[in-house]
Amino acid sequence: MNASAEKIAVVTGAGSGIGRSVALTLAAAGWSVAAAGRRREPLEETAGAAGDGADVLCVRADVSDPDDVTALFGTVAERYGRLDLLFNNAGTFGPGGVPLEDLTYEAWRAVVDVNLTGAFLCAQAAFRQMKRQDPQGGRIINNGSLSAHVPRPHSVAYTATKHAVTGLTKSLSLDGRPYRIACGQIDIGNAATEMTERMQSGILQANGQLAAEPVMDAAEVSRTVLHMAELPLEANVQFATVMATSMPYIGRG
Repeated sequence: MNASAEKIAVVTGAGSGIGRSVALTLAAAGWSVAAAGRRREPLEETAGAAGDGADVLCVRADVSDPDDVTALFGTVAERYGRLDLLFNNAGTFGPGGVPLEDLTYEAWRAVVDVNLTGAFLCAQAAFRQMKRQDPQGGRIINNGSLSAHVPRPHSVAYTATKHAVTGLTKSLSLDGRPYRIACGQIDIGNAATEMTERMQSGILQANGQLAAEPVMDAAEVSRTVLHMAELPLEANVQFATVMATSMPYIGRG
C-alpha cells in the first residue's frame, strides 16, 4: 500500500452505534479504518457492512487497558506506517438511574476507566505516532456529549468524565500545535443507537418527571465527523454540537 496516498483512521467503540456509523462513513469516503472494540464479532459485523472494497481492519482492544492500547496503535503502525485520524469514541453511561449517594466505587471507576482514562490512553498513543511520523501531524476527534455541558439527573460519573474530556480536548489542542496535531470535540445529543433506546420510551427529566425525547439518525453525526476529519490540518472544528433539534438541551431543567 502507498501510505502517502492513504488516509488512516482509528475508530474506538466501532462495533456498534456511533462508532460503527463513523467507521462505515469514513470507509465509504476512501479511508482505511482500524475498527477497535472489546468484542471481535461486532467489529467483524462492522467490517462486513463496509463491503468488499473497503479497508477495515478489526482490532480487539479494551481502551482502559494500557497494553491493549499499545498493541492497537502498534498494529496500525505496522500495517499502515502512519495515522491521520483518531476518533476517540469508546464510552459507557454506567448504571442508569442510580442516585449519587448509592453509586458504588466500582461503578464510578468503571465509567472513569473507559470514558476518561481510555480516551487519554488512545489520545496519548495517537499523539506519539502523529508526532514521530513523516509528514508529521494528524487529527484527534474526541466524542464528548451534551453532558460535557449540562447533566442529566443521576449521571454524576458520566457527566464528570465528559466534562473532563473537554479538558483533554483543550490540552491536546494546545500541546499538538508545534507538531501539526489538531484536536476537536463533537458533542452529541440523542443519536439513535442502542445506548439511547431508553430516550424514546421515557427518561428522567430535571423536574422529576419521565418524558420521551426525540432522537436523530446517527448518520448525521458521522457526516459531521467526516467533515471535521477531512479539513486540512491548518483548520480545525474545535467544538461541534450535533443534536436532535427538539430535545431538551437548550432550556434543560
